[in-house]
Amino acid sequence: MSDQTVVKKSIGRTVKAYVALTKPRVLELLLVSTVPVMFLAQGGLPDLWLVLATVIGGSLSAGSAAAFNMYLDRDIDAHMHRTENRPLVTGEITPRGALIFSWTLAVVSTVWLWFTTNWLAATLSATAIFFYVVIYTMILKRRTEQNIIWGGIAGCFPVLIGWAAVTESLDWPAFILFALIFLWTPPHYWPLSMKYKDDYEDVDVPMLGVTRNASQVGLQVILYAWATVACSLLLIPIANMGLVYGVSAAVFGGWFIYESHRLYNQAVRGNEARPMRVFHASITYLTLIFVAVAVDPLLPF
Repeated sequence: MSDQTVVKKSIGRTVKAYVALTKPRVLELLLVSTVPVMFLAQGGLPDLWLVLATVIGGSLSAGSAAAFNMYLDRDIDAHMHRTENRPLVTGEITPRGALIFSWTLAVVSTVWLWFTTNWLAATLSATAIFFYVVIYTMILKRRTEQNIIWGGIAGCFPVLIGWAAVTESLDWPAFILFALIFLWTPPHYWPLSMKYKDDYEDVDVPMLGVTRNASQVGLQVILYAWATVACSLLLIPIANMGLVYGVSAAVFGGWFIYESHRLYNQAVRGNEARPMRVFHASITYLTLIFVAVAVDPLLPF
């Protein structure tokens, strides 16, 4: 193998490691909640350049928050099976390199959104980074079982950013969708904490799956699932949504609630719970709801 080939492979691994710092899967979910809101805010098809600019800025912002999170959590990541292959744990990236990368993305994303969208979207983006890094990762995550409830607020900001990018203001539909994601986050993440209960217990992170038994977690998942679906229905009168969104919110919401009850029933009966089924269902539910948010303004009914 030539030296040039070795160098190329080394560069490729390094680039891949830095991309991994941005948690691409989480990034995809955040973008799913940004672009559809821009359609709703516009009442139709928004300017495509504005969409692209917002997606780029939002991606850099979310990537910055994720990289900061990995930098701060590198001590516990090394002891969890779910995170033991992260680049800071394996040594592919140094802590100093990760910190510089995180700050660079934070600054670039804020400046980019300021000049390509508007000041409000840029400010909201910077606030989201602060909330995820300081409020969730540094303050709440290792101290309270309520960590994901309040820390999850950071994941609600993309809907505000998308709305602000189009209108340079905020309005009730954006706040309803903000509340929707806020309520959706616990029943999305708590099943994951059940799956990786031992991991979180080993590193003394008090996720609900550690501090409560399976039936108690399942009950909380049900309550938040119902609240999520109820919130989604509020958008119909507030934003004058049509048939596509109304049917989607009812049908997909009913399915999400069914999966939540299924998890609880398994736990109560002492059967082996399948929390990841609810975890994946929650992702599909949110994606379909926001697809409906984007499609509804384009149709006359």
